[in-house]
Amino acid sequence: MLPIFLKLFSNTKPPPDDLELVRLYRQSGDMTHLGDLFQRHTEMVYLVCLKYLKDEEESKDATMQLFEHLATALLKHDITNFKSWLHVTTKNHCLMQLRSKKKRQSINLEDLPPALMENKADLHLIEAETPDKVEQVLAEGMAGLPPEQRQCVEMFYLQQKSYKEIAALTGCELSKVKSYIQNGKRNLKIYMEKNHAPQ
Repeated sequence: MLPIFLKLFSNTKPPPDDLELVRLYRQSGDMTHLGDLFQRHTEMVYLVCLKYLKDEEESKDATMQLFEHLATALLKHDITNFKSWLHVTTKNHCLMQLRSKKKRQSINLEDLPPALMENKADLHLIEAETPDKVEQVLAEGMAGLPPEQRQCVEMFYLQQKSYKEIAALTGCELSKVKSYIQNGKRNLKIYMEKNHAPQ
């Protein structure tokens, strides 16, 4: 009760609402505004993540990933209801993680996206490896990609989503989506080659 009591007798202005913090962040790029904004909704984000991911540690990680995502997404979108937008964004992020996790669990040589292994020479680098080894190294390579590249590559190659769908789900510009996919594909291919080089 004490904070409420003190506020009644305070001459200070009330804290800015969500949209004002969004405006301040977009205008200045000051992460303090973003931190204040996200702190208000951290519990909601975590609980949504926990609802879908069913794991406390994964939910904590996802919450932090969403904070990092906001740093770029808020600069690209005009948002009229931040809490609602954040809830939908959180839900989509969790669903993408679940689909990606399920896909990685069942991936094998035949599942490798053709565009990632563009010629037979690439396949020769991995044909002597067991499917389990390929799956492990592919998962490691994906985990090592920058978050934006990993997300876009997973959605494009593993979930078969279009550039426009990815742009809508991630909040990235179409040109950025294409760039993330191209760079992610190149980095993943390099990683696979290095870790499957013949002994």
